[in-house]
Amino acid sequence: MEFAQLLQLVVDRKASDLHLVVGLPPMLRVDGLLAAVPNEQVLAPEDVDRLIKSFLTAEQIERVTVNKEIDLGVSFSQNARFRANIYHQRGYITAALRRIPMEIPTIEGLKLPQILYTFTKLRQGLVLVTGPTGHGKSTTIAAMLDEINKTRPAHVLTIEDPIEFVFTPRQAMFSQREMREDTLSWEIALRSALREDPDIVLIGEMRDYETIAAALTIAETGHLVFATLHTNSAAQTIDRIVDVFPENQQSQVRLQLSNVLEGVFSQRLVPLLSGGRTAAYEVLTGTNAVRSTIRDGKTHQIDNIIQTSAEFGMTTLEANLAAYVQQGLISLEEAISFSIRPEELTRIVKGS
Repeated sequence: MEFAQLLQLVVDRKASDLHLVVGLPPMLRVDGLLAAVPNEQVLAPEDVDRLIKSFLTAEQIERVTVNKEIDLGVSFSQNARFRANIYHQRGYITAALRRIPMEIPTIEGLKLPQILYTFTKLRQGLVLVTGPTGHGKSTTIAAMLDEINKTRPAHVLTIEDPIEFVFTPRQAMFSQREMREDTLSWEIALRSALREDPDIVLIGEMRDYETIAAALTIAETGHLVFATLHTNSAAQTIDRIVDVFPENQQSQVRLQLSNVLEGVFSQRLVPLLSGGRTAAYEVLTGTNAVRSTIRDGKTHQIDNIIQTSAEFGMTTLEANLAAYVQQGLISLEEAISFSIRPEELTRIVKGS
């Protein structure tokens, strides 16, 4: 099967990922589960090499040869784009491609909570979408940015590696910058951001000290910043941000973060009994109690604040999972496997 045929199969099967690995047939991930493409032979080194190099430029082939791995965007028809990571394993070139739908889903279409609409109306501050890799963080942010696109004449600046969803301007203006294609580094792009007259800045991933410090500074200077982070809960998100900084700077960072944080939306995709997946989520909003807790370094109290602050749009992951179980959408066993506090989840389900 040729490369274009494999990408079409991903679209037809509604798969999220395609893997090309020596010693295996092409592999698809559908509803979170990996399976081999039926009737396809095991891929030899020359097969994988041919398939991967069929969509790389000469410059990209050189980069993956020298650096051993690269990220890039791959366009495919009018139905999908792909985010590709080309890497080496056991000496062989390998590829993982994530499907990105061309049509940006809506907040309502994704069955996400109303609080996300509130986040899109903010004029400044920091909104974080967190969770494990491959659990829909980019899609959730894209849905929020598209809502802004429909409702606000704002300049949205995105810095991504690579660009995922491509936005068609409606009320908003978009400047989408891709690492290496449009800028040489995260540090340079983020330093330049304030000179580019943005109202809203998307930082594809807060990955290190530099990007986290820049996100705080941009939010502090009167801009609305959206970013992703690989953490499992709201409380862990706060700790991760603070712990990136040297100890002598952490009290200042806690003060900065307490001033700018507007929300943390922590999500993971869980399998539905009827097939497909839906987002289970935890929500933290920047109330006075939350700001005080961050400023004082008492993040262990955040879970309790979330549990008792439903009127501010907050919910724990366990409460959301329990609601799905009660509605017959997911099994209790599946809910427990995705829960951070299984005992709390079981208590909520049994107490209903």
